[in-house]
Amino acid sequence: MQLPILDGHNDVILSLYGVPGHERRSFFERGQEGHLDLPRAREGGFAGGFFAVFVPSDPASARPDLVDVGEDRTEMGTAVPQPFALRMAIALTATLFRLEAVSDGQLKVVRNLAELRSCLDSGIVAAILHFEGAEAIDPQLNVLEVLYRAGLRSLGLVWSRPNAFAEGVPFRFPATPDTGPGLTEAGRKLVRACNRLGIMIDLSHINQRGFWDVAEISSAPLVATHSNAHAITPCTRNLLDAQLDAIRDSGGVVGVNFSVAFSREDGEREADTPLDALVRHFAYLSERMGTDHVAFGSDFDGTLVPRELGDVAGLPRLVEALRRAGFGEDDLRKMATDNWLRVLGRTWSSE
Repeated sequence: MQLPILDGHNDVILSLYGVPGHERRSFFERGQEGHLDLPRAREGGFAGGFFAVFVPSDPASARPDLVDVGEDRTEMGTAVPQPFALRMAIALTATLFRLEAVSDGQLKVVRNLAELRSCLDSGIVAAILHFEGAEAIDPQLNVLEVLYRAGLRSLGLVWSRPNAFAEGVPFRFPATPDTGPGLTEAGRKLVRACNRLGIMIDLSHINQRGFWDVAEISSAPLVATHSNAHAITPCTRNLLDAQLDAIRDSGGVVGVNFSVAFSREDGEREADTPLDALVRHFAYLSERMGTDHVAFGSDFDGTLVPRELGDVAGLPRLVEALRRAGFGEDDLRKMATDNWLRVLGRTWSSE
């Protein structure tokens, strides 16, 4: 019987919407481009996961209907203006809701644990609305309240750039995630508001000081939806042993990222990377934290994955590689679904 997998991160909404650099395609037809569509998801045992809303750094690279003609783009640097980010985020979120509406019941945006469990039991693809970066949210957090009621249940405070709340890590290898200051005062308020509402906080792109600020403030389990072990691949995007220990001690979870650049020991972007590179991270995290704190966090449609995996239909090949490495069926079930269910049960409100 195929192992159902609840996955920590994908960027398929960008392709469905048609952001430049992500060729527009259908979710309901089996394609050759990208990593994720419904037919390939069924083949691979993809039961659902965190569907990311990500705003490109350069408004000029986004759809022209989202950019005002007179908007000044000359002094934006690496940060993204909140008004543009909000327009883009709403458009991408609407894309997910429209996908749900035309899916004939095959996909559902879930807002609580009961809905998520029901989808897993019935074979409906469960979509958890996730924002990868908080640029769309105003410092007064008015937008956060509205987004929560619309269905937002997971928030990455940052992508790999600064915003009003914190700083993300730049992509560097070899380097540590100690790349800048921690949370701003607005960031501290955002963490507390997420705890109050029951929005999971994702620490995958945040820098080291920001991570420890969240660890100090947050009352929820610490989570990194798509990150790996710095001890194996020493890039800024991966987690130090002390961070892994903190996630474990909080009852949290790390979703293993399938990116070759974050899993190879040399940090190279090489498609001919064996699945063993991913298995090493699953094994290291399990040994360091225990399998109760390890999950899948593919980053499908957002990164280069091993050619041997290919796309979401290749998930059974990764599962079999994990079996060969000594992972038993109980451990595989925990990493595939149960660990996410436990953490979300402790994080989300009971609504």
